[in-house]
Amino acid sequence: MRQRAIRNLAKLEMTQASVTRILDAAAGGKNNFVADRDAVRRYDQAAPVTTTAARAVLQYLCRVVRWLASEGVDQFLIVGSGVPSGLPAGRQLHDVARDALGAAAPRVVYVENDPMVLAGARATIEPVTDLVRVVEGDVREIDDILDDRVVQTFLEWDRPVAVLLLSTHSVNDDEYFHYVIKRIRQAVPEGSYLSLLQTTFDAIPPELLTAIHELLAMTLPGHAIRGREEVEALLEGLVLVDPGLVWVPEWRPDGHDGACLEEPSSSGNYGAVACIP
Repeated sequence: MRQRAIRNLAKLEMTQASVTRILDAAAGGKNNFVADRDAVRRYDQAAPVTTTAARAVLQYLCRVVRWLASEGVDQFLIVGSGVPSGLPAGRQLHDVARDALGAAAPRVVYVENDPMVLAGARATIEPVTDLVRVVEGDVREIDDILDDRVVQTFLEWDRPVAVLLLSTHSVNDDEYFHYVIKRIRQAVPEGSYLSLLQTTFDAIPPELLTAIHELLAMTLPGHAIRGREEVEALLEGLVLVDPGLVWVPEWRPDGHDGACLEEPSSSGNYGAVACIP
């Protein structure tokens, strides 16, 4: 494990921002670099709600986990999560699941490809709980994730699993995106769920779009942005839980959140949860 951690850190690129660390920096976390904080500053200059939007995303993830737990789901495969490090110790997604389930201890597998997040999670989470595993993986290699030995053996694949697909920004090819969803549907048992998070520019004023696209190209090259119709097409054939595909602050607010965005669209992200029959 020590050699693996060293190998991951050797791949760390500190001068290029990553979406995982930008989210962490915007939400007040510590797992980020100057490049990530500089990106947050630039986005704040373009859209002053960046920090609040990041927190809205994290609050959405917590609500999804709480709701899934209330439905009796006690196994979670969280892909491209950032773990997420923007949440404070004791309130990360595995903690949210544990608090919601009580005696029914959840099992959580985080899948992440950011070396800093991997190293941090393996140092601070895995040693203190037997109910969480952290796996190196990338949604663009979904077969490798689903075939991973830890994923296969730590989760029980004869019972429902909730898959939180949070790195949709990494998949530029919609055909492959359809394949990702198809593979997940094939892999999980009846009664499972799929949750999706997708960045969008649908609410960006037209006069700002060119500047925002240029900023995205500089800070997060290759980051996939989709409009609502594109996301709906990806979700075609899935049965969405109410309220369907919505801005993340609108997905089942439950009173646990702090300050919220006055305009939900300022979150810049759509969210949805689907049942897998």
